[in-house]
Formats: sequence, structure tokens, C-alpha cells
Amino acid sequence: MTIHSPAQRPIPLPAGVDAETAAAVTALYTEGVTARKAAFSAEWADELREDIEVALAEAQSRPNGAVGRGPKRYYVEMHPEQMRGWLELVDHPWVRSVCEATLGPDYQIIELGFDVPGPGAKKQPWHRDFPLPDETRDTGRLTSLAFNATAVDTDEDMGPFEIAQTTQFDLPDGFEHEMFPPKDAYSRYEGLAVRKFPKRGDLSARSALTIHRGTENHSEKSRPVLVLGVDAPGAGNAEHHDMAVTRGFYDSLPQRVRDHLVCPVVEVLTPITQKHSIEGLMMGEA
Repeated sequence: MTIHSPAQRPIPLPAGVDAETAAAVTALYTEGVTARKAAFSAEWADELREDIEVALAEAQSRPNGAVGRGPKRYYVEMHPEQMRGWLELVDHPWVRSVCEATLGPDYQIIELGFDVPGPGAKKQPWHRDFPLPDETRDTGRLTSLAFNATAVDTDEDMGPFEIAQTTQFDLPDGFEHEMFPPKDAYSRYEGLAVRKFPKRGDLSARSALTIHRGTENHSEKSRPVLVLGVDAPGAGNAEHHDMAVTRGFYDSLPQRVRDHLVCPVVEVLTPITQKHSIEGLMMGEA
């Protein structure tokens, strides 16, 4: 496996960026993940959990509404109108500034979904969410971000998220589907791994290329986590998602939010059939 160390790569900071945003972008290019504690209230996160529970029940009531990401672990995409706090999320100053500084002023909001590791969810294999893009390989620029907001306070027995920091530029030598590193490399990732224990209201941003996994949920509680996917223009991930907004909802949004929406504007929303399945996560580690 070939490793491209983040320390060897320049960090493309825009001129005039403020110190907080510069720190976040630097963390994305070095550790591969950053966070904003208490970005939202606990009440905002409680509403998020309610909305996720409704969306999960609806998705599981129809074929291909939810996709497995391992035993007792589900991923569901949703439309922005299914989440009461969506506008507050995408219009948060930290989200906007990190997106613009990392992905450029014309960044695109392409995905809204959630992961739910339920009681008994097994440890996932180490993976990244999609193959290393040619632009990132060739130029060292990150072209997408995944923002995560927990809907619960995360305890140690709830299968916390684990991320192998500094691995976002690893070349996929020997990776299955260019996403799953070989098991003989696991000791390296375990040596770099950091477990995350976010609280309600916390928000993180990461490169989806940073090697990561969900761990085993030993508790009797689910650990729902929201996913907001954002691309640089031309990154190409939007084609894997079916998010849409109605005309009335679109018209109600500030122009500064509309400018970053590339999804269809429709008269009536259609339930999403999940397309972003990751075959290597279906069975989990067991």
C-alpha cells in the first residue's frame, strides 16, 4: 500500500479566511476530520432524532427504502423537507465557511441521509465512502465533504464512530473496489484510530476518503447520525443521490442557500429508492 502523507501536501487556504475556518480546513487536510462543538442546541438534535425515526419507519415500510450497512445497521436518504432543521444546518456560518474555503464558492449540496447503528450492530470493515478521485490523487485537493450531526449523546457502548486520521490521501493499492483496504493493513489503521463521542448539537466535517468504520453497538440504544454531503463542482457524487425539493420549499429559501442546491425542484416529492449502497458493508465484520 502506498501512503501519501498529508504532511507532504500543501494546504490550499483561500486568502483572507478567518482563523476558525483556517483551522478547520487545516484539520481536514491533515487529520482528515474536524468538528464544531455545540453548533446547535440539544433541542435541535432532539427534533432531528424524531425526524430520523419517522423517516426510517417510512423507508423500512417499502422495498429498497433503507439499505443495509451491516447487521442491524441502516442507511437512508431523505429529502430536506423531511428534516425540520435542514435550513439551520446548511445555513450555519461554520458549515458555509468550511464548504466555501475547502470546496470553493460554488460548492454543491448533494446529499442528505442518516446512518442508524441499532442494538447489536457489528463492527464494520475499515473503508472510505467512495474511491479516491483522480483530482485528489493528482493535485491533492479535496473535492467533497461529509458533515455529521449526532441525534443522541454518544456513549462508549453505543458503537462509536472510529476514524483513522491522516489516511484521506492513502492510495488504494490492494483495496477491494478501491474502498476497502486489505486486512494486512488493519494494524496501521488501528494505530491511527480515534473514537468519537459527540454530544447532541455537535457537528463534524470529514473527508469521506479518510478511512473509518462504525464499531460494535453493545448497548440497547440506537445511535442515529445525520449525513450532509457537499461537493466541489464537477466532483460527480450528485448522480448517486436522489434528493429533491418542492417548488414552494425552494422559493422559501434564502438565495444564498438556493445557490448551492443542484437537486431537482419538483411539484411533489417521491420516496427515495436507495442508490448509494456499499456492497462491502452489507455483511459487516460479524
